Amino acid sequence: MRASLDVQHFIDALPFSRLQRGILWLCFLVVAVDGFDTAAIGFIAPAIREEWHLTAAALAPLFGAGLFGLMAGALLFGPLADRVGRKTILVLSVAFFGLASLASTAAPDLTWLIVLRFLTGLGLGGAMPNAITLTSEYCPGARRSSLVTLMFCGFTVGSALGGLASAQILASFGWRGVLFLGGVLPLLLVPVLLRSLPESLRFLVLKRRPQAAIDAVVARLAPAQSSHPELTAHEASDQAPVRELFRAPFAVGTVLLWVSFFMSLLIIYLISSWLPTLLHNTGASLSRASWVTATFQIGGTLGAILLGRLMDRFGACRTLAVTYVIGAVFVTLCGASAGQLWLLVLAVFGVGFCVSGSQVGANALAAAFYPTSNRATGVSYANAVGRCGSVVGSLSGGWLMAMQLDMGVILSLLAVPALIAAVAIGSLGRVKSRVEAHEAVKVNAAGSLAS
Repeated sequence: MRASLDVQHFIDALPFSRLQRGILWLCFLVVAVDGFDTAAIGFIAPAIREEWHLTAAALAPLFGAGLFGLMAGALLFGPLADRVGRKTILVLSVAFFGLASLASTAAPDLTWLIVLRFLTGLGLGGAMPNAITLTSEYCPGARRSSLVTLMFCGFTVGSALGGLASAQILASFGWRGVLFLGGVLPLLLVPVLLRSLPESLRFLVLKRRPQAAIDAVVARLAPAQSSHPELTAHEASDQAPVRELFRAPFAVGTVLLWVSFFMSLLIIYLISSWLPTLLHNTGASLSRASWVTATFQIGGTLGAILLGRLMDRFGACRTLAVTYVIGAVFVTLCGASAGQLWLLVLAVFGVGFCVSGSQVGANALAAAFYPTSNRATGVSYANAVGRCGSVVGSLSGGWLMAMQLDMGVILSLLAVPALIAAVAIGSLGRVKSRVEAHEAVKVNAAGSLAS
């Protein structure tokens, strides 16, 4: 009879394997094509407007359709992934948004394009949370935050490549060429995912899938070992994954995560959507405004990488709470730096590093907070609530400008949601400690019964 061992303890005891590196980079590619498709509509909007002779206001539903699709996809596919598997839903989501983007190239008018962008958003909303969840469940506990945040940097890389590719493709093939590429890339990735990406080992054990399937993954994780322990996962629940988010002791933590996601994405989308316009209104050229805004994305990428390491070393909640407070300082500095370009660049970089970087870290935190039975649901629903914040951020920039507020006042106001996010994450740290103690008692009790 083989000795039994918890799945996470088994993964923690192994060196970081070729299989785990492969999972990391495949999920990096998934979020990269996700980022490309998410950002594509912003790059091609001027060309669509010109071809179909649209007003700027007519494009608003097109942007909104993608965001609402992202929310709906997260709400739909998260619980499904906790029932049928992370790999299954991840591959289906990638294929779905690839086909929808490809179909968008044949849209005859704005109405059809809006419908197809909503469908594209559905797939995008399912892909990202499952990439986060699958990566998290194959990471050793001591390095989980740094590895998940590294994987998630694929999103900003994909978004940036979307801008570079659009500049080249628009001139030769028009906006349909950009959407065509955004459809072909994920579809090319699908057979690679089917062949190389394993299902979550912890999910397989928890759902009591065939032992042959479990042993096949274990052999790929630890090819040098001739024998392997019998793996266990004491997290089974007979409740629906969504209902589990609100059972004790997770309910308070769920609300705190949602608050932080909402506030963080409100800041990110207001700045990324409106900063170029705000700067242009102060007399800056469009090229200079775009350059300043690019430092926000650069700061976010570097922040995600460094903060992931700090989260593993000093604790996720403590690191993110402090970083959000520093982010509030940088946001205030943005408001006070009008007319001083070097100071504005520094402040915008700091906001990207602290707020955008912390949002990536919050995804890793969400994946670590929930048990396997509802992890995909927890990450997906937090992202869906965050998308509500992105909608509010995108709209509120226009409202604040309509009130004739200047750039300094608008940016300074963003310190408030940054501080709210800091309080929420700081409070989550105490809740997380209680959850971990509660789950440890359950595991010990289950182990005692098994023996």
